[in-house]
Amino acid sequence: MPKAATTSSARPALRRNQACLSCRKRKLKCDAARPHCGTCVKQWQSLISVPPPVGYAHPTEPQCSYDPIEGLPMAANADPSDRIRMLEDQISQLKSQLNDSRHYSSRSASPSRHAQFVRNGNHFPSTSSNNGRTPDESPTAGGIVLPHASLDVLQQLSPGSSDSHPRGSTGSPELRHGHQHHVADPFMDVLFSGWDPDLPDPDTLDHYIDVFFKCDPCGSRVLHRPTFLASMHLHPKDENYPHPAILHAICASASRWTSQDIVTLPDGTRRDKFADLHVSKTRSYIDRTMATGQDIFPVMQACIILSWYFYQEGRWVEVWIFAGFQTRAAIPLRLNYPGTFSPIGAASPGAYLAPPKDLKDLESRRRTWWMTVMFDRIASVGGWVHGIDERDIGTELPLRRIDFENEPTLATLTHNPQDLHNEGVFVQHPPQYTDPFILFLKAVMLFGKVTDYNTRSNLRANAPPSKNQNPFALPGFEDLDRLVAQDFLQSFPHEYKHLGVGDNGGALETDLYMAHVVPHAATITLHNPYLNFSDPRSISTSRCINATRSILAAYYKMSETSLDITRLHPFATICWYLAAVVQTQLCKYFIEIGDTAREQTVWGEINALRFAMLTYGSRSPIGTRQERLLQGLMTEIVRMTSQMQPLEVGVPLYPFSHAGVFSKETMPQDRTGAPLPDSLQYPEATESPTSLGALGGISTSSSPASWTSPTMRSSRPYSHSVSSTYPPQ
Repeated sequence: MPKAATTSSARPALRRNQACLSCRKRKLKCDAARPHCGTCVKQWQSLISVPPPVGYAHPTEPQCSYDPIEGLPMAANADPSDRIRMLEDQISQLKSQLNDSRHYSSRSASPSRHAQFVRNGNHFPSTSSNNGRTPDESPTAGGIVLPHASLDVLQQLSPGSSDSHPRGSTGSPELRHGHQHHVADPFMDVLFSGWDPDLPDPDTLDHYIDVFFKCDPCGSRVLHRPTFLASMHLHPKDENYPHPAILHAICASASRWTSQDIVTLPDGTRRDKFADLHVSKTRSYIDRTMATGQDIFPVMQACIILSWYFYQEGRWVEVWIFAGFQTRAAIPLRLNYPGTFSPIGAASPGAYLAPPKDLKDLESRRRTWWMTVMFDRIASVGGWVHGIDERDIGTELPLRRIDFENEPTLATLTHNPQDLHNEGVFVQHPPQYTDPFILFLKAVMLFGKVTDYNTRSNLRANAPPSKNQNPFALPGFEDLDRLVAQDFLQSFPHEYKHLGVGDNGGALETDLYMAHVVPHAATITLHNPYLNFSDPRSISTSRCINATRSILAAYYKMSETSLDITRLHPFATICWYLAAVVQTQLCKYFIEIGDTAREQTVWGEINALRFAMLTYGSRSPIGTRQERLLQGLMTEIVRMTSQMQPLEVGVPLYPFSHAGVFSKETMPQDRTGAPLPDSLQYPEATESPTSLGALGGISTSSSPASWTSPTMRSSRPYSHSVSSTYPPQ
């Protein structure tokens, strides 16, 4: 029978390459239907009608794709090479269109730091374009990198729009009001200057860097500030431009003082979206360096800055992990050798890093090493084994900060002659090589000696320390006690005998403040296992009480001023907590013997320390976390006490203090304050490195004895002298 004639409504013949790729490959008829042709649909239906073999899964849709056609989206299962080719064509077209729209001869300078740009009236030409770290070697991208915004958003950014500044995330601080250029399209300038699109815009980043160096008491110590600030004026792809991992870490750290995008979760945990973004970017660089070894030294510096951020946030698991990582990473770099480099030993593996190129590089390595060791010691407080033994540290102590940042002086002082193996390093402080940071470093290393002693003494002991035990009969205890409780603080140079809290309205010297407080916290840690309030002749009890008095006196002294307590080093919260632990045990003792008057005095001192932690916690969560942990210890004595409202008992501070008493009206209206909540609501507190169990088992039992309460007197000046006996009755 002859075929029917073709009607006018029949589908016209397909043009070349209009059929789907699958039908063309198998030379089948195709109706070019979208998204899947009829032939591919029928074959897919036949396929799924039969159960798949074991270990195999049928495709969820027909395997049908087409050549890209302008105006039509490409199928999700298209060949990756075709998708790459299409994206490259689109990028080329966009670049061509944007370049045509730019008129360099008639435009003022861009706020971005690209070649031949003008900023504040000065030209900063690019000296190199081979850095390649930003953004070409970003751990999350390769080739040409576009910001995280759609093309529609790019087209909508008008020259005068306030949205034309890529912030990287919300929550960035308000920019400083100063001389700013009005530019036609700064977003596009940033895009084509090689700027890392994950960073805030240059002006905002400058603000974060300024805040970081002014306010951060931790990570800023590893960087040479003059060189770092000068390098920020280079082209982003210059080899001397700061590594993006360091910039992201600085943004995360500085967000404590500037971020406005903080969300409080139902459990009281704070989340900073801006900081979390830059934490994730820094960790991406760290992960890449762990896999490839690229840029290991600057990434290690970024790791140190990020570690201190985790410590301030009270994120203990990340603190311990980063402490171990950076300590072990510094060993193959030979940073623990004198001069941070050692070519000795042909059979031993050489240093991963080349010798320092100049004295500034040498001192930067020293400071990076010592900040690594300091973080390891602070993270180990409570009885954890250190990541590196003190006997394996041969690096000289760092130079004074003023000498480090002054290049002419740095050229005359090649190194600090002091190291941990010098006899009398903890009691001899040469003026030319001593400043508050070095004293603070020595205090932390002294605390490390206490941790080593407690850890090694208990490692193979048959029984835990007892309150009835005389610790001075133990080998090495008396010498360590004398060094920690007396000799170190008494050996301070005259100009560093004060607390550094600016009695005459000066600035806070947080390193010097911590250098005075940390030895008292170390004394409590050393003697706390032997605390016995029932024995008036117990030297360990006397040491703990006097150390607690000194920590309280230092806090009261700072309360006289208008200085911001949140600018202190975060380790201060641990020192307050250790003092509060002693006061909690003392309060329980007074409850048991029925001494209501002295019990009330101690309640006031405990609340003073709680208030300090909560105040610090308003900016750094570590303060709130330590206060919650303290509440768990106070649960028992709150149930035992006869005081009506013990958590609101106040203690007078010094005259003209910013707070006189801790009344109900002045106590923070926060659920972490009074009244005492159930400690079971805060399971994360058990992860704290200063938990009660980690301190070696604090003794809380006592029997009646005649002991005088350490009442704080407003006229008593701060003093770090320690008596070996109790105060007179």
